Amino acid sequence: MARKSPDRPIVIVKRYKRGGGGHHGGAWKVAYADFVTALMAFFLVMWLVTAVSKEQRAAIFDYFKNPSMEPGKSVKPAPGMAGPGGASTSPINLHGAMDERRPPVAIKPQAPVPTAAPPSGQRKRTEQEELALARDAVNAAEHRQLDSLMEDLKKAVENSQALSPFKDQLLLDITPEGLRIQIVDQQNRPMFDSGSAHLKPYTEAILTELARYLNTVPNRLSLTGHTDAAPYAGASGRTNWDLSSERANAARRALEAAGLSGDKTARVVGLSSSVLFDRADPRNPINRRISIIVMTRQAEQDALKTDTPMSVANDTSPAASDPVVPAPPGGGG
Repeated sequence: MARKSPDRPIVIVKRYKRGGGGHHGGAWKVAYADFVTALMAFFLVMWLVTAVSKEQRAAIFDYFKNPSMEPGKSVKPAPGMAGPGGASTSPINLHGAMDERRPPVAIKPQAPVPTAAPPSGQRKRTEQEELALARDAVNAAEHRQLDSLMEDLKKAVENSQALSPFKDQLLLDITPEGLRIQIVDQQNRPMFDSGSAHLKPYTEAILTELARYLNTVPNRLSLTGHTDAAPYAGASGRTNWDLSSERANAARRALEAAGLSGDKTARVVGLSSSVLFDRADPRNPINRRISIIVMTRQAEQDALKTDTPMSVANDTSPAASDPVVPAPPGGGG
């Protein structure tokens, strides 16, 4: 057997299969084309959503929610040419947007309509109404406070040993000026010594109890003295006018001695027998009384303006037109 020559070269043949599959194949082009198509469809949908009106957009949404376009029925695949789930032949109702027979309507820009400023008189009335509402709210709160004070006084009269024997002589009511507390005389229980401004001990006890409650409200007070129609002629020509003012001032001093703040009294008035409690019997002991009014803010303002002619002319209340009698010497104001 012949021996192989060592100088003969060894040839190795490699064979490659033809076709795609390498890095230079074309399969990626198909995937890229699908991506570009989907992206274009997405942008078309976005453009369509922004281009149509609100009503048309709602119609498109309704169509995709219910392709059958049959109202009242559940969503089901639309029967199309490609079978269930294929392309539908049902038209999308865009409320006339696809009607080519309707001519396009040109929308003309409208000039802004200038808004006329409200007349000055109307604005002034509005501010006055707001002030009136605020004033009514303040007055309502004030009246509630006075009602609460009246209820507290009624309970105090019923429960207090010092005031209970005199509950028939304490009259409480609400007037346009405020809460009125009247201490009246009885036949056998007068508040003052006859013909003088000296307080009885039980009258001082009543005023001492009242002072505690009158200090609980910020309202100022008006004190008025009244007498009956019995003629009174004191020394130096003194009359019931002097007596009524001195008794009102004596009541003020008793309240301040019991702790009432000195600046809470806004007015001390003596009315003699000009305002009778019992007009049918001018000499009835009940006509001799002291009236303490916890004044509202409006009544307080009117009381402080009684020295101006315009206020006196416009104020028709009897108390505002009555003269304010000064206190006698040594009375402290």
